[in-house]
Amino acid sequence: MEFSLWLPLAGAGAMISLTPGAGAINTMSNAISSGFRRAIWGILGQQLALIVHITIVAAGVGLLVASSPLAFHVIRYAGAAYLVYLGIRKLLAKLPTVSARTADGLSVAGDPFRGTEGGPSRASGSLPRTGSGLLEAHDLPETRSALSEASGGFPGANGGLSGPSGRSVGVVDRSLDAAETTARTGDSARAMFLRGLWVNLLNPKAIVFFLAFMPQFIRADKPLLGQYTVLAATVVAIDVAVMWFVFAAAAKQMRHLGASERGQMTLNRVFGSLFIVVGILLAVL
Repeated sequence: MEFSLWLPLAGAGAMISLTPGAGAINTMSNAISSGFRRAIWGILGQQLALIVHITIVAAGVGLLVASSPLAFHVIRYAGAAYLVYLGIRKLLAKLPTVSARTADGLSVAGDPFRGTEGGPSRASGSLPRTGSGLLEAHDLPETRSALSEASGGFPGANGGLSGPSGRSVGVVDRSLDAAETTARTGDSARAMFLRGLWVNLLNPKAIVFFLAFMPQFIRADKPLLGQYTVLAATVVAIDVAVMWFVFAAAAKQMRHLGASERGQMTLNRVFGSLFIVVGILLAVL
């Protein structure tokens, strides 16, 4: 593809990606609930849907969908229903709670930064004594022995406490950190990827749009495969950049609003309502 043709393609792709829609709402919702970095999984799902749309149009199937009222409306209403479903699910979502977890005899419940009796407390930078009171950091050698006897473990080779399985407290502590992160982030990468895929895939208007959009940048007298590849790569790259560094980054600045229970409920209501509104618009427009 010639640069003089690619440049307007890149500009048009940027304008399309910057237009708020279901994909942008889904990206912002993921960034707020799961974090800026993990929002990439939903974005990648959306890109796979874009590639499918481009492939459908390139193969000529898109023309069949656009010319068949039945096929168009089936996909259209399925997409609208899915967006409404996501909205209702968001509105009814229960706030995440951290349940008690036990690992190698050490348990953490409730506050992830406060250990239970007999377990390490990271908030204060100290470890609880087996009796009463707290030991400061310079008292760690004595604390290791006390905790070792209480847990049936022995001092580890790296200076930490090892439990019955031979794992050190530091390792267990990091394991609990990972579990805590999973509990707080909620949706798995796979769930976000699939949701992003279906949000974009079940939108027949995207197929109709590509039917009108793509011929402007394809030259029939030149090899088609290379042109479609460049077009798809450009659209996907731009959409990833816009979704992640514009919409997800904007949502990142709002994430502090969900620090409280009330704030989290408000965000759920806002994004749940947006999903429902976009679903209704997809069905009626």
